[in-house]
Amino acid sequence: MTPMTPMKKPILILALLPWLGGCADLGLVHAWEKGNLAQPGMSLNADPLEQRYLQHIYTSKEAASGGGSVGGGGCGCN
Repeated sequence: MTPMTPMKKPILILALLPWLGGCADLGLVHAWEKGNLAQPGMSLNADPLEQRYLQHIYTSKEAASGGGSVGGGGCGCN
């Protein structure tokens, strides 16, 4: 690998400064904003019934009880 020339180092530092600024603190969530974050649509599983059906299908395909949480399946390949 070739060493950096003296001119490239400051350019690299200047190019990385805005990128590092993206890691800065974005602020706190205020009390009146927490209601928006607590809505059911903001959760990872917005529809619990659909999630239950999907988990049932996945478990049935694994052919083993609790196929979603433990490794292996009904085929004996693991």
